[in-house]
Parts: sequence; structure tokens; C-alpha cells
Amino acid sequence: MHVSVLYLVPEEFSWYFLNCTSTCSYSAHHVPSTGTLLQTTSSALKGAIQLGITHSVGSLSQKPERDVLMQDFEVVESIFFPSQGSYSTPGHHHGDFKFKTYAPIAFRYFREMFGIRPDDYLYSLCNEPLIELSNPGASGSLFYVSSDDEFIIKTVQHKEAEFLQTLLPGYFMNLNQNMRTLLPKFYGLYCVQAEGKNIRIVVMNNLLPRAVPMHLKFDLKGSTHKRRASPKERAKNLPTCKDLDFMQGMPEGILLESDHYSALCKTIQRDCRVLQSFKIMDYSLLVGIHNLDRAGEEASAAVPDTQKKAPGQKPLYCTAIESIQGESKGKTSPQPYESMGGIPAFNSKGERLLVFIGIIDILQSYRLVKKLEHSWKAFLHDGDTVSVHRPSFYADRFQKFMCSTVFKKPPLKMSPSKKSRGGTVSCGKKTNIAVSGQSQQSFPVAAEQTQPQQTTAQLSSSGAVSLSPDTQGDRGMRRHSEIGGNSSIILS
Repeated sequence: MHVSVLYLVPEEFSWYFLNCTSTCSYSAHHVPSTGTLLQTTSSALKGAIQLGITHSVGSLSQKPERDVLMQDFEVVESIFFPSQGSYSTPGHHHGDFKFKTYAPIAFRYFREMFGIRPDDYLYSLCNEPLIELSNPGASGSLFYVSSDDEFIIKTVQHKEAEFLQTLLPGYFMNLNQNMRTLLPKFYGLYCVQAEGKNIRIVVMNNLLPRAVPMHLKFDLKGSTHKRRASPKERAKNLPTCKDLDFMQGMPEGILLESDHYSALCKTIQRDCRVLQSFKIMDYSLLVGIHNLDRAGEEASAAVPDTQKKAPGQKPLYCTAIESIQGESKGKTSPQPYESMGGIPAFNSKGERLLVFIGIIDILQSYRLVKKLEHSWKAFLHDGDTVSVHRPSFYADRFQKFMCSTVFKKPPLKMSPSKKSRGGTVSCGKKTNIAVSGQSQQSFPVAAEQTQPQQTTAQLSSSGAVSLSPDTQGDRGMRRHSEIGGNSSIILS
């Protein structure tokens, strides 16, 4: 397939670097990169990323498609962008930089698996300026989103980029066995280098579409130690709440119809088994909640803007509802909210919800530093409540918390209310949103039980996963034993 290459040269592209000591403060524009502080305009970094990706994808189109080989995961291609231009790069009036592409053949295969064509990938990332998200991550990472809302670009640390490279063969094997997963969809790993300083970025799927306003957002680990949003975070318009905030604000959990609940728990268990086999821990479940009833007519009409997408672009298995294998059954025609990609649910008040979820921050392995961190925290606090823990224990606790405290089946005869008044449950500001008076449709509910039933995920010594009722009741976080036996990345 031939892809025409269009270079977008930013108007401003000036690099300014400053060495950073161990005592330097981390600002919103700190880019983790071996102890250096990059001070540059945001447009310069975005322009370099777009120039580099344009060349990388364009040159890759000249290579014939073939099966992925083991050595493809270790390939690093580099291209120099001098200001005066070269035979393969355009000239520009700004500083020189180098752009590196990691495992280009492997990532091309990943993109093809999710139905992303090269021209679609270029159109999304390079046709219009990237949008910088105003709320950088706690690690100091920068986040950009493509103009069509499809892709997220995140800066990562050197060790995280190296760890992702080591994960690629297993990631490749897992995707070939199961494309429907809540794990991040990695579409590319790159590095912008100027004056010896490196900025490593990863391109991923966007979990929370900007076109769908979120009323609640949670970062959940299944831990209770210091898992509450800070006062500074709670002061934001849409704070990222944590585990204790969820248990306090939504003690009845998020209610899913039976098929979606079973599919979600099955997907979480499968993904946790994969993460455990890689000895990964400290990951989170990002949960965004859009309240259909409280949003009223304006939010009900807010659907993702598809006008900017290239014709035919439709990434597969990337929305929340697709990722859990939970397809709606028994419907003769699609509902208006289904185009948003969220999982239909409702809360204890009967309000209709759309839930957007995905597992994030998986590039944390249980190395020596994490082992020492757990030992120290366990000495000061209850070791089972801290977030840093052995991968096996962490996976077990994560599954049980998500499938017993966060997500539940509804009780008998519960249906969404036609009207609901009052403020939105939040760990921060309490907001009142007007409710339209139009009639609303109920989601199907489970009729085989009279009380919300909790489930506990168990792993046998052979690695098989089963769900069993938990009769102890929901009293928040409980101590659990470590999973026995060895697990394998090969999924059945």
C-alpha cells in the first residue's frame, strides 16, 4: 500500500534545555528523561512528533508486509531532521533533531490487528495539531490527544520504554489469542532526541472521549492505604477520585446487567493473569462515568465527532463495550447511546450510566525498588492495604475489588428512575445538573437474585479462573491470601 507523505512543519520550533539536579522541582512541563528538564514550547514538541511519525509511517509503507519475526521486536530505526533538510526529510527553520521508531514492523502489525490503516493513523495524528491535555499525570508525563479523539500520546520514562520493549513478544502473543482486552492498546513507541536529550513517547487508544462529558472519574487499584483524592485534586471541576472515595460515594457500586457483568469480570481476570505472568503490579482501572439521566438532552445528543476521521476508519475492539465481549442482545435496533462506546449501567438510584474503563499504568514491574517500597510501607502500615505488592497478591486483590465492590449485578425488580433530582456523587465539588422531563428507557436487569451478589475470583493451581459467591457481605476491602500456583500467559 502506498502512503503519500505530507510534512507538517510547525511555525515555532526552538529547543531550550537546562540540566536538572536531583533537587529540581517538577513542573507541568517536566518530561521524565534521565534527570533532565526540558523547557520548550509545546508546539515545538508536537511538531517534532508529527514530523517524525509522518516520516516513520511513510517509509514503512515501502516495506512489504510479512509475518512478525522475533528480531523485529528489537529493531530501532533512526532518522535525522537537519534544519536545512536532506534527501529524505524536509527543510525547516528550526533546530536539528533526531527521531527514533521502535519495533516498526511489530507495531504496524498491532495497528493492523485493530483495523487501523496507515493513512488513517497519519490522518488522526498528523492532519491537525495535537491537543495538549491540561491535567498532566502524577509522574509528570505530558499527554496529547489527536484532534479526532482516537489516540493518546504520553511521554514515558526511559525505564518504562525499555520495559515496554521487553513486553512486546508476550504482548504480541496475547493479542493473537485475545484481541478483546482492557489492557492498553499500544500503537507506536517513539523518541524525539535533540542536543543529546531524549523524550520518549507511546501512542495508545483514548479511553475517555472528550466528546462525552464525564460526571465522575476514578483511578482504582483495590488498595485503601492513602487511596483518597487530595484536597487539591478534589478542587478540580472533574477530580480523579480513588478507592476510598468510590467506597464512600458509591457504596452500592456500579450495577451492570448480568451478561455485561460476567463478561467484564471474565476480561478483568484474564488481563490480570497476563499482567501477573509479566510480574507487573501497581496498575489501575481508569473508570469514567457519564450519567445519561443527569446530563439531559444536551449530553444525550453529544456523540463522538466522526467528521474529521478518514473514510473507513474504525478501530476494532477499542471501546469499553467491545473490550469486555459484552454485546447487547435481543435489541432490534441500536440505541442512541451505543455509538458512544460505553458500557450501559445504572447506579443505586436507578440513573442510567455509560461507563468507560481501561487498565492503565502497566509499565511498572515488581523490581528491587518496588520490593523495598512494599517492605517499608508494610512495616509502617497494614501490608495488605498498600498499593505496592507482590504481582500475584496484587492481581487477586484487584480482581476481587473490581468484581465485588465496584461492579455488581442489580437486585430483583430494580429499574432506572424516570426522574432523579439532587447533586452528582463526587469526591470533589457537588454539582447540580438539570434533568429533562422526557421518558427514559430501562436497561435489562438480572432476575435470578434478590440481593446484589458479590463474586470472588479464584485461581486454581493450574491457573484456571472461576467465580464463586462471596457470602461475607460487602464491608469494603478485606484481606485475601496469595494466589497459588503458577500462571501462564497462554490463555485458553
